[in-house]
Amino acid sequence: MLERREMILKILDEDGKAKVSDLAKRFQCSEVTICTDIRELEKEGLLERIRGGAQKKTQNQQKFGYDAISLDTNVAAKQKIAACAYKVIENQDTIILDDSSTSFYLALQIRKHPQKRMAVVTNSLLAASELSGLAHVELYLVGGNVKGSMPATIGKKVTDNIMNFHADKAFVGVHGISFEKGLTCIVDSQMQIKKAIIETTKYVYVLADSSKFGCGYFWVVCPITDIYEIITDNEVTRENIDKAEKYKIPLVIA
Repeated sequence: MLERREMILKILDEDGKAKVSDLAKRFQCSEVTICTDIRELEKEGLLERIRGGAQKKTQNQQKFGYDAISLDTNVAAKQKIAACAYKVIENQDTIILDDSSTSFYLALQIRKHPQKRMAVVTNSLLAASELSGLAHVELYLVGGNVKGSMPATIGKKVTDNIMNFHADKAFVGVHGISFEKGLTCIVDSQMQIKKAIIETTKYVYVLADSSKFGCGYFWVVCPITDIYEIITDNEVTRENIDKAEKYKIPLVIA
């Protein structure tokens, strides 16, 4: 099912639109099944339903002018990781979401499931746009200078403001995970924000698909031992599972 839905998103990415009847023939299933897929993908904010089919999601891109490449990469893995991460959130928790793509997918999970009430602090405009106006979410968007292909607030104001919060749990993405060097990212501004999040939060969960293991970037966020848990997908290698055990880092496979 997840593979079929991922393929539907790829078709829309390439063609812009698709008819239910054509998708049913392509995947050799009923039109009812395709309609269910489209309805669920729309709930996740990944496409838009149109009469007789679906089209590529464009609303956020038009609203914010961002390049959605990061959101379109390893979609199925990120959705599984986000669904797994949602399970560790408890009712009445205060959580922090960073501006990573996987945290955005976690925001979609929070939007989809109103049974848990929570306070959410984020610097991500994309996550905030999904969570604003929800009765079960008390939302705090941390102010600052807006930059990035996936728009978010950055700068010293953001890091200072984050330090004024105390969160039960934080969910952060990284560009690379090295068990020897630590968590790494591409730019200094992101590093500073992630450092502030880690410093003010009791339990820090790293949301990272398996492609992030072994990658190293210039800016080191923190040693691997500073985090509580890594949530990844089932493509993670045996070598990295063994390293997690060696460094006593809980590794949850979604």
